[in-house]
Amino acid sequence: MIQVNALNKSYGKQTIFENVTFTLNPRERVGLVGRNGHGKTSLFRMLLGLEQPDSGNISVPVSYRLGHLSQHIQFTENTVLKEACLSIPGSEDAKDDTYKAETILMGLGFTVHDLTLGPEELSGGYQVRLNLAKVIVSDPNALLLDEPTNYLDILSLRWLAQFLTNWQKELIIITHDRSFMDSVTTHTMAIHRCTIKKVAGTTGKVYEQLLMEEEIYEKTRINDEKKRKEVEQFIDRFRAKATKAKAVQSRIKSLQKRDQLEELSEIRNLEFTFNTAPFTGKQLMEVKDLSFGFDPEGPPLIDSLSFYVGKRDRIAIIGKNGRGKTTLLKLLAGELTPQKGTVCHHKSSRLAYFGQTNIVRLNPHKTVEEEIMDAHPERSRGVSRGICGAMMFQGDNALKKINVLSGGEKSRVLLGKLLVSPANMLLLDEPTNHLDMESTESLLAAVEEFGGAVLLVTHSEMILHALATRLIVFDNGKVTFFEGTYGDFLDRIGWKNESEKTQPAPELETSPTRLNDRKKLRRLRAELINEKSRTLGSLQERINIVESEIIRLEERTEKENSALLEASMNGNGESIKGLSKSIHRSQSNIKTLFSELETLHAEFETKAREFEERINETAEQ
Repeated sequence: MIQVNALNKSYGKQTIFENVTFTLNPRERVGLVGRNGHGKTSLFRMLLGLEQPDSGNISVPVSYRLGHLSQHIQFTENTVLKEACLSIPGSEDAKDDTYKAETILMGLGFTVHDLTLGPEELSGGYQVRLNLAKVIVSDPNALLLDEPTNYLDILSLRWLAQFLTNWQKELIIITHDRSFMDSVTTHTMAIHRCTIKKVAGTTGKVYEQLLMEEEIYEKTRINDEKKRKEVEQFIDRFRAKATKAKAVQSRIKSLQKRDQLEELSEIRNLEFTFNTAPFTGKQLMEVKDLSFGFDPEGPPLIDSLSFYVGKRDRIAIIGKNGRGKTTLLKLLAGELTPQKGTVCHHKSSRLAYFGQTNIVRLNPHKTVEEEIMDAHPERSRGVSRGICGAMMFQGDNALKKINVLSGGEKSRVLLGKLLVSPANMLLLDEPTNHLDMESTESLLAAVEEFGGAVLLVTHSEMILHALATRLIVFDNGKVTFFEGTYGDFLDRIGWKNESEKTQPAPELETSPTRLNDRKKLRRLRAELINEKSRTLGSLQERINIVESEIIRLEERTEKENSALLEASMNGNGESIKGLSKSIHRSQSNIKTLFSELETLHAEFETKAREFEERINETAEQ
């Protein structure tokens, strides 16, 4: 159990935390949310004792161990398996210890061959995975995980989600993947306006509560301001009248005692839309018998792949890391040349490409404004400044040098460069990796509204369920094209041997001798997990649809209210009548949709709890 009391922290003139108090109770799994730069990582550092608060205290029991995913890489053993075993607490059974480490490493995407490699031979992403494995096998009292999803592919994410759902101790996790967070946590803590709000439930619940509290605060502030002005007017009017002197003095004292509520500062969100270039044809691109590999002697990464891209397609490219997803995007973008086959673009197609490694192509010595101007064919400073503002670089922030920006800020610069020229096909390679949760959702909304086609590499099942209408799947040593949604894929095909290779052992103490006896139990668990994914995925899709419709109706109602006000001022009776009916109809529909949304959320939570109980039962047998 961790207790934080009256915590305050500032960096120079910037206040990060102000009088923050919360408790992490036994077996709570908490999602920590907040904008980039608002203090999530700073809080972790203070919990770990790497930084000290300005005031207040953090209480951690003496024997309580914290396990933290560090990005700092330092290995001492000559194989991956030996390195992972270093973190296992003392045990008398070396074989059992090795099995624990193997189970976790395989779940995180390592192959049997990888276990014998030296840690320094791994890529940067797999070195972070090895660090994550070391944290998990150390079996701490509480896990502190800062963006563990950034370096995991989709299969490892599914394994980790199931592992954390079964975690019986404490957990605090930071991730931009909202659906991943909601699937593993019991509570959510939001860093908001230098304080922390903790609620039982999902991210949706904490954001809903914060919104409600701010609406109440603002209404109270406006009402108080109105009363204050009335009192001030009374004082000014009767200050000179002797008969009113007592009443005036009474009101002056009342006014002095009354605390004046400050107007809340605006918290800006990333708001933008991609610039859609016109296209009147049916197919933007056709790929025929595409083959490519970097090793001429070895099997190709991509072999005889054929598909077409329609003008409004949303095609997701999915699979494990290192299988060729980024290579495929580079082939489609013309950055690599196929060994066999063809990639044919329509003469009117216009591409915009966001690559994983494009951040390193930014000139560290240029400003944000200059980078975006460089992408504009006319080097228009006015257009550049407008895009800087949309990417949350207002005013002098647009003059920041690239070398002082965070990873998330650099990603926003890349997105800004994409907006400069019109496009009718977006190629996006893991564009959310360095974005916070709010910016990720803004990007998702912009992609949904884009009038052209989108090909997207992502490991986020939230994005896959929300966007993908067709799939390119790297699995089982080959690449195939799948006609259907991600939910259809899980229902009809699913990931090869996922139940045997990627599901976590619910008890780390399980020994190799018991493995064969548990095959039936694992198969049952795998079936339950797949059923859970299908059921909750379907409910989440409906929730997304209802939420989108509510937002659409609310925006429409807001516009119609403005139009009604204008019509009233102009005395336009017909417009007033029509707008009033439309507003009433929209409000009625919004009320109905909110009722449905409440029912859906309740059903989602009930089903999730039922599935978790059933899955846990199989783990306890």
